[in-house]
Amino acid sequence: MKQLLGASALAIIMAAGAAGAADLKLVEVITSPERTETLQEMVSAWEAETGHSVEIVSLPWGQAFEKLATMVAGGDVPDVVEMPDRWLALYSGSGQLMDLTDRVAAWEHGDTLTDKTVAMGSQTADGRLREIPYGFYLRAMFYNKELLAEAGVEGPPETMEEFMQAAAAVSELDGKSGYCLRGGPGGLNGWIMMAAAMNGTNEFFTEDGKSRLNEPGSVEGLQFLIDMYQEGNAPRDSVGWGFNEIVAGFYSGTCAFLDQDPDALIAVSERMDPESFAVAPMPVGPSGKAFPTIGYAGWAAFESTEHPDASWELIAHLSAPEQNETWAKRVGVIPIHEGADQDPYFQTEQFAGWFKELNDPAYVPTIMPTYLEGFGYFADSVALETSQQALLGEISAQEMADHWAELLTEEYEKWQAAQ
Repeated sequence: MKQLLGASALAIIMAAGAAGAADLKLVEVITSPERTETLQEMVSAWEAETGHSVEIVSLPWGQAFEKLATMVAGGDVPDVVEMPDRWLALYSGSGQLMDLTDRVAAWEHGDTLTDKTVAMGSQTADGRLREIPYGFYLRAMFYNKELLAEAGVEGPPETMEEFMQAAAAVSELDGKSGYCLRGGPGGLNGWIMMAAAMNGTNEFFTEDGKSRLNEPGSVEGLQFLIDMYQEGNAPRDSVGWGFNEIVAGFYSGTCAFLDQDPDALIAVSERMDPESFAVAPMPVGPSGKAFPTIGYAGWAAFESTEHPDASWELIAHLSAPEQNETWAKRVGVIPIHEGADQDPYFQTEQFAGWFKELNDPAYVPTIMPTYLEGFGYFADSVALETSQQALLGEISAQEMADHWAELLTEEYEKWQAAQ
């Protein structure tokens, strides 16, 4: 009898636990097999600890913006979402993201978040924290030492002029190209960096609110990439290349240069001898400065979730120091907690280019204007279509620049009006 009562009590306790468990949906949008595996491991640990369950929906990056928008518009809204910086203003501006400010302030690990982490996650119209970034992406230049030596190039290019010359020299080799151009999804960063380098500034707008993307220097930078492609210094099919294709182009030895974030280092290091490649700062323009883009993505929760506490707890788990350190190393980002960069993993020659950009005044990290509500649409739709047209010679650099400047100026005016 005593044993039976114990079993009954256990059944009651288990039923109560099940009733309190939440079924959450998490959508990841910067998807790759390695990232998904890491995320599943981290989420599984949380499920085992809490009794909650999480369905992970992985969207292919090339169509993620449209697919997530379709899900949300159709009422299939996830609880937690991987939120790229350039989508934050769109979803927070329409009131769809949970305010995490007070939750982070009360969180045991809130005090160790770097100032940059909190500032980036608060780039919203009301200045409230709507996501916790999980790390930062900073562009630098991978280069293949063996291909450069074979082409007679002594070392990585330090200037834009040297960059074009080195890419052209490598392209003279049989079956090789100089530069892994990202002409497909996610390619806007390259265009912005080249425009800023040649224009000598990473300011997106003038004092009177006009976009600087169609200033003569910016147009020269856009033309630089068009020339790189049209003169045969990048693979012909790179007009459609996204992240996976450009990284594969580099580690396969197809091309000698790749501008990318630390996330590319993982795949490259697995497939190349560490003595055969290195990472240098981005080449500087006529002003003597370069403007590598710095960006982020992070974890956010939709306001519509039926499980706000569980959604926050999942975000807190993914963002805790130990989990974030694992994530940073596995997916290739600069971690978010103070002191994490002192880990021996980041104190290697492979990270030298990125840390020089962070510490040398010749390199000014550029933050995209993700506070503009329409920036996500511009980056993932307008810029993609028009830049491919420019590469293929269907429109000029000036026409593309004028179109981009007009759109961004309008978005900036809307943002100013809302302040």
